[in-house]
Amino acid sequence: MQSGKEFSPDAEFSSKRLALVLGSTWIGILMASLDSSVMATLSGPIASSFDSFQQLTWLTTSYMIATAAVQPLSGRMTNIFSRRSGLLFANTVFFAGNLICGLANTSEVMILGRVVAGLGGGCLHSISTFLTSDLVPLRRRGLWQGLGNIASGVGYGIGGYYGGVIDAAIGWRWAFLIQLPLTAVSGVLVACTIRQPTASSTSEKQSNVSKLKRVDWLGAVTLTAFIVLLLTGLSSGGNIVPWNHALVYSTLSLSAISLGGFVYVEDRLAAEPILPVRLLLKRSIGTSCLTNFLSSMGYFCILFYGPLYFEVVNGLPASAAGLRLTLTAAGVLVSSIFVGWVIQATGTFSTSPANAPPFIMFYLAGAGYGSMLTVTLLALTAAADQNQHAVITSTSYAFRSTGSAIGVAIGRTVFQNLSRQGLVAAFRDRRDANELIARLAENIQAIKSLSEPLSHKALEAYTTAFKGVWGLTLGFSIASAIVSFSICEHVLHSKLSRDR
Repeated sequence: MQSGKEFSPDAEFSSKRLALVLGSTWIGILMASLDSSVMATLSGPIASSFDSFQQLTWLTTSYMIATAAVQPLSGRMTNIFSRRSGLLFANTVFFAGNLICGLANTSEVMILGRVVAGLGGGCLHSISTFLTSDLVPLRRRGLWQGLGNIASGVGYGIGGYYGGVIDAAIGWRWAFLIQLPLTAVSGVLVACTIRQPTASSTSEKQSNVSKLKRVDWLGAVTLTAFIVLLLTGLSSGGNIVPWNHALVYSTLSLSAISLGGFVYVEDRLAAEPILPVRLLLKRSIGTSCLTNFLSSMGYFCILFYGPLYFEVVNGLPASAAGLRLTLTAAGVLVSSIFVGWVIQATGTFSTSPANAPPFIMFYLAGAGYGSMLTVTLLALTAAADQNQHAVITSTSYAFRSTGSAIGVAIGRTVFQNLSRQGLVAAFRDRRDANELIARLAENIQAIKSLSEPLSHKALEAYTTAFKGVWGLTLGFSIASAIVSFSICEHVLHSKLSRDR
């Protein structure tokens, strides 16, 4: 399809053409997902190389905050400027972010690189999904979205293993630099294969200045402020500063004010709101977004604390710990394809409803998360008009990325509190208790340097803390399942025009 021509709902692509166009975006999704989870095994080595364990948490959360901030903006922005422009921008920014990370000489520059990469990676995820909604009818979309979820799931699943292997072989910097050629390939393929117009035919005739005037800048600023302040407060509390610190109180208070301002702007002032807040009042849309939020809280706790558990409790190297997460990728792969095929075959998305080896547990986690992604995306897009798909899909991504960041932050708080309680109980009779606990709190890998019986006592404290995190993820999962029962069934049309 050539840019500048009106999109016809009956001009549907062949499967071969769809595979070529969407495949160019899946490479970017794979890289962005891998980059999102690679810190599960690289945060320790990177913090060690810069001697900055106090900033370790920002190596992970800075990427998540950037992703959560940019994704809700991407829907309306690409409605105005086109999906192709958005994807080219995303690949360029993602490339620049990983280049900064690979060449960083201080922890501050490294964190900057993670922010830039998060901005690009977040857009790669969301805009690819918008493109799928533009080109594939609802009835067939489950299968094609499932294929896209494979790229995402594989990236999330192998990120930890990839990071551990590369760090052990040639150093952590190459884990970022190796991504650059594939990111460039994705950008070139997008430039060559996607010639899609913007959502509205009139926008093609507008100048860039006119397009910029259409952007809901006030809504963008208030929404970004809300997400950044909220996640900064949650990430800082109990880690950088105590929970009762002025930084936590101020950021969380300002985030609440920003949220109120955003809702007012979107509901009363914006001509083309980033998020029509009334859409969230639709049952299927609101519950689908909330299901994404809760599921992501639990899933990302597993992604980030799973490898750490095997490193600390089982004494495995980072690469072996990361290998155990690869089964989450297999779970996402199988479940995404299976659920997508069922939706295409039946035209519905309703479903019917121990102790096990780690590989099985991770496989089930990936299978559940992959199924949820496909089903909830179909549910919320089926409940919205075609011209609202990009906007509401970007909203679901915002819920997903914000949930993942909040889930990791809450998981860290639970882990730190329980481990500290256990360590205090284990070492309270020692004269050097405070020094020993402080050393373990700053670097969990210090447990390997302890002699018996100190290492055994520390291990028991950490095991209890990990059990607390697993209980937390179980709670998130149960809450997500309960909310998902409220999703309504909608007709899944076989044509983009929705007339049959």
